[in-house]
Amino acid sequence: MRAAVFHNAKDIRVEDIDAPKIQDNQVKVKVAWAGICGSDLHEYNAGPIFIPKDEESPLTGRKAPLTMGHEFSGVIEETGSNVEGLKAGDKVTINPLITGKVHEKTLVDMYKGFTFVGLGSDGGFADYVVVNQENIVKLNDDTSLELAALVEPTAVALQAIRESEMKFSDSVAVFGAGPIGLLTVIAARAAGAKDIIVFDLSDTRLEKAKEVGATYVVNSGNEDPVEFVKKYYPDGVDRTFEVAGVPVTLNQSIAVTRARGMVTIVSIFEKAMEFNPMLLTASGVRISSTLAYEPDIFEATVKMMESGQINPYPVITDYIELEDIVEKGFETLINDKSQAKILVKLSGDK
Repeated sequence: MRAAVFHNAKDIRVEDIDAPKIQDNQVKVKVAWAGICGSDLHEYNAGPIFIPKDEESPLTGRKAPLTMGHEFSGVIEETGSNVEGLKAGDKVTINPLITGKVHEKTLVDMYKGFTFVGLGSDGGFADYVVVNQENIVKLNDDTSLELAALVEPTAVALQAIRESEMKFSDSVAVFGAGPIGLLTVIAARAAGAKDIIVFDLSDTRLEKAKEVGATYVVNSGNEDPVEFVKKYYPDGVDRTFEVAGVPVTLNQSIAVTRARGMVTIVSIFEKAMEFNPMLLTASGVRISSTLAYEPDIFEATVKMMESGQINPYPVITDYIELEDIVEKGFETLINDKSQAKILVKLSGDK
């Protein structure tokens, strides 16, 4: 079968490998669609970050080379002998988070040790993938598999809303209008945000942010974010989401937030940065961070998408074939900031 295999930074190869075989508690999925995530891009550009390279992952026993892809959907091809409640032909999406289950609180458990299908084990940039039953989330028969490939990144955005302690009618600022930034706008709008101000350097992405629910969009290369926010909220906004992953936007995020408001870091920083804690101490701004999602958030994301309460479709900006994943996927996302979410077609099942 075909698979996009990570060997090292700037070295992802579409190869012909053996199809995986299932064990008793596992499910084999014929992959329909897979999204290229920002974390995939970080691995390609500056990795390995989460992918184990020199030593095997203690949770999966795997290390590079391995098949990437953790945002994907498909149809069950085969189930193991101990699998219950699932059958061949079921539409599914995959919760790729893998933890050691060493703490009873799921959110604490994640930070005790984690990896993801597609980063710590073989993932969805392939014709077939095998995962444990616990990672499978069944979909309604009429759910679009394209839509289902967006569950994972949308769950990241919904978890960010929870971490921010956002309340109905809060004012919001979002720094970064990439895929997760756009999904955070959608999630904040669904959660009842009063105003949403989005900052980015790409006018095309800002237009997309306006489309999905932003109240104001600002090219921060042309206008100072702090001055803009102060025009509408002299004391600062209630909640700010840092989704750009660069030092200047973290500092700006704190500067536009009111005292006792919350800045939530959703992005991945490729490099260490200097940070002055007095920015928080002197302003009264609080800070939180988030990496993935709790199981109930992932399941709620599926239900909200299936009911139409949230609609991430506008975030999709292109569809490509697996063979083109490097040039038309990773390289395009690095060089063309008008792109947001690129879906990779595997079976293409609807």
